[in-house]
Amino acid sequence: MNDRQLERKISRDVDKVKEDVNTLVGDGAVLLGRFGDDVSHTTDKARDGLTTWIEDGVSRVGEGFERMMGDATETAASVAATVKKEVGRGLRQYDAKAREVANKVSGGIGEKVSNYPWVAISIGLAVGLLLGGLLHPRRKLLG
Repeated sequence: MNDRQLERKISRDVDKVKEDVNTLVGDGAVLLGRFGDDVSHTTDKARDGLTTWIEDGVSRVGEGFERMMGDATETAASVAATVKKEVGRGLRQYDAKAREVANKVSGGIGEKVSNYPWVAISIGLAVGLLLGGLLHPRRKLLG
């Protein structure tokens, strides 16, 4: 092989290497593009999954609050009804006792007290305060 043939062979080999390098670069660019697409697709899926997970969590928390508020409302209504019933029963008992006492008092006072119970209560309180003030021992003032 002479120099000219050697140069042509080297030139062909260089062209072949250039062609192979260009093919490798092109394949690398294609693979890099696919990798970028895969990363983008995976990121989109992860973002969608995270969004769905957060929405589900918020929905479950909202449902929990609604259930808790419903339970609290039912409990409050039940307690209010019980208190109303107990207060009504207590007032009926008090009224019955007041009527008994008023009926025992002579001179028609019982009828007046039963017609005006709040006036009788106010007078009773005033008399109680007056007696309490009279019977309470006085303190000595220092000075």
